[in-house]
Amino acid sequence: MPTDQRPQVALVHDYLTQRGGAERVVLELAKTFPDAPVHTSLYEPDATFPEFKRLDVRPMSLNRIGVLRSHHRLGLPLFAPAFSRLRLDADVMICSSSGWAHGAGTTGAKIVYCHAPARWLYQQDRYLGNHGRSLGKVALGGLKGPLRAWDRRAAASATKYVVNSSATATMVRDAYGIVAEIVPPPPAVDASGPMTPVEGLEPGFLLVVARLLPYKNVDLSLHAARATGHRLVVIGDGPERHRLESLGQGVATFLGTVDDATLRWCYDNCSAHIAMSHEDYGLSPLEAAAFGRPTVALRGGGYLDTVVDGVTGLHVDQPTVDSLMERLTDPRLLELNPEVIMEHSRVFGAKRFRATMAEIVASVSS
Repeated sequence: MPTDQRPQVALVHDYLTQRGGAERVVLELAKTFPDAPVHTSLYEPDATFPEFKRLDVRPMSLNRIGVLRSHHRLGLPLFAPAFSRLRLDADVMICSSSGWAHGAGTTGAKIVYCHAPARWLYQQDRYLGNHGRSLGKVALGGLKGPLRAWDRRAAASATKYVVNSSATATMVRDAYGIVAEIVPPPPAVDASGPMTPVEGLEPGFLLVVARLLPYKNVDLSLHAARATGHRLVVIGDGPERHRLESLGQGVATFLGTVDDATLRWCYDNCSAHIAMSHEDYGLSPLEAAAFGRPTVALRGGGYLDTVVDGVTGLHVDQPTVDSLMERLTDPRLLELNPEVIMEHSRVFGAKRFRATMAEIVASVSS
């Protein structure tokens, strides 16, 4: 490749059927490499961020199976062979992966941006939950052993492995024996953008922003809010929503999936953000910090990187209702400086992320 020519880059992502931190990272990568097509197994435009409609998104043949676009866990046995068949002609392929996309092949170099090693293989109960025989558990069945072997081969095929946090770096090392470079993704919500108020909500509520999955521990926030007399707003959707809405009657407002203008207003008008999930990165505390709002977060995982205890929020030692209640009533929470909190969020800026990823692509394509 001539030295004055930019490398041809292709992006690969597991599936575009939801709105979350991983999908935000793909959008940042697309801004960094605007000519790169986005390859994915499933694409449901109305279920993910609308910005993808402006990109060159290329779903696989699996996308023709409509039920998978709304219940992707049913496709667990299908994703490994689908990504194994994907081979792209590109100078550099960047795989945004939580377990599937890193199985794709390319004629050039292969960078894996790992959000977490596959939870359904290494943290199955946490990811799929313990509420009966879920669809995901049935779909996974006896394939766990062969899929682990496939997953490790896929990881070993990468030219370079990149991760979002020190916690994910440890998991990648333990699962694959790979030493990965840490490149934290930026807060995706621009605090300076427009805001849309939520009718009927008064400022001062507690806020949870999460996919409604078992490992997110949203039920702890519901119980703690009820016990401490706080109002709670929950943004996000997922298979746990019906159960959580039943638990939260009278104390919580569930908004489901919202646009960025509504999300900004909720961050700006909450008193504090709660993050009690087992996270490998923990993006939402940085989004809250961009508005000067503190986060009460579980002490562990990615929150050790994104929440500074006693400065930008408070850490909770154990994922229990009593531990969370103790922090929600801690007078230090009201004393944290909004300006200091906002300054912390700027360290994880988009400009730094894009520059670092561009440098990594240049290094593997030279």
